[in-house]
Amino acid sequence: MPKIRQRDVPWAVLRHLLDRARDREITTAQLGLLNDWINTEPEVPHGPWFKRFPGMIACGEGDLLKTFLRVGQAPSGEEVR
Repeated sequence: MPKIRQRDVPWAVLRHLLDRARDREITTAQLGLLNDWINTEPEVPHGPWFKRFPGMIACGEGDLLKTFLRVGQAPSGEEVR
């Protein structure tokens, strides 16, 4: 199973993540929790996945984090614990 990519993330993906974080009012505290989790080098599925945090949902596919959802929005894919 892949681990979340931390280097060589495509610019378009980074731009999208920044836009979603701003649009969905993701706090720096939530991004800190995400960073702490990513630093544990969790394994994620090859296909779509999501991880719930207290104030947001991080969604990805394979080794790429792709977007953020607000709590209450419906994620798709396999939930990562």
